[in-house]
Amino acid sequence: MRASKRDELVRKALEVYYREGFHATGMDRLVVETGVSKTSMYKHFRTKEDLILAVLRLRDENFRNWLYRRMEELAETPAGQLLASFDALGEWFGQEGFRGCMFVKAGAEFQEKGHPIHAQASEHKRLLAEHYTTLAEAAGARRPELLARQLLILKEGAIAGAVLLNGAEAARDAKAAAKVIMNAALPPEV
Repeated sequence: MRASKRDELVRKALEVYYREGFHATGMDRLVVETGVSKTSMYKHFRTKEDLILAVLRLRDENFRNWLYRRMEELAETPAGQLLASFDALGEWFGQEGFRGCMFVKAGAEFQEKGHPIHAQASEHKRLLAEHYTTLAEAAGARRPELLARQLLILKEGAIAGAVLLNGAEAARDAKAAAKVIMNAALPPEV
């Protein structure tokens, strides 16, 4: 398989794992869904776990690039971008095929903290926290890391709520809570 075929395999596997889950999806299922033989898969990925790690890296890159771009498109200021993240989430929740956070699923299916898949899922969350902290600092937050953690808890709760409870309302509700938290954390506007 050429590199582009490898990339295509990872993209297709991402779709299947997102829809079906990691443990529930065996290599035989991936053969059917991707059209790539098991032999070809194992030429590029020694194990199913290696393929899952490649999938998570692709999902991380795609999701963060999309989210950060949408935040910048929806608001000009750092504080506005933090709030706009909830508008972007609302857009995501409304997409066909939305099934929640792949990284939370990975962390739940591979719970041992030292496991490479768990570590990859944690890295995604760490990178989000880093970005939110940078925006919180630029917005003038008194405790930017705390504000970032609080907003990310709201983000995660909104995702769970969108999956299990009330769909797009979860993003609006989380944004309303974020406004309260941000008003307390940021200096008053002049």
